[in-house]
Amino acid sequence: MGQLTEGSIEQEIKNKNLTWPRITPEHVDSLIVGEQYHVFPGTVLTVCALTLQNGYTVIGESAPASPENFDEGIGRIIARDNARSKIWALEGYALRNFCRGLQHN
Repeated sequence: MGQLTEGSIEQEIKNKNLTWPRITPEHVDSLIVGEQYHVFPGTVLTVCALTLQNGYTVIGESAPASPENFDEGIGRIIARDNARSKIWALEGYALRNFCRGLQHN
């Protein structure tokens, strides 16, 4: 398998007809209702706060190892991706609890 991207992984899942309830990229994205960014003055630390439908906020961050490599746009992309990955974990946990309930009924 070549370079793994979210899209290629999603396609592989569909190709293999893995149909048990699962979290999809579209579901994760549908939960996001707002986003804010902040670069702390005098630093290269970029923080992204994603607000979810239920009002909960997840935060991601990024900072280059070398300040000379700081680029706010790239920092925003990385910080948002890090925040978004936390949604996957939260939703996976919730889905697992739901599926466990199905198995015990």
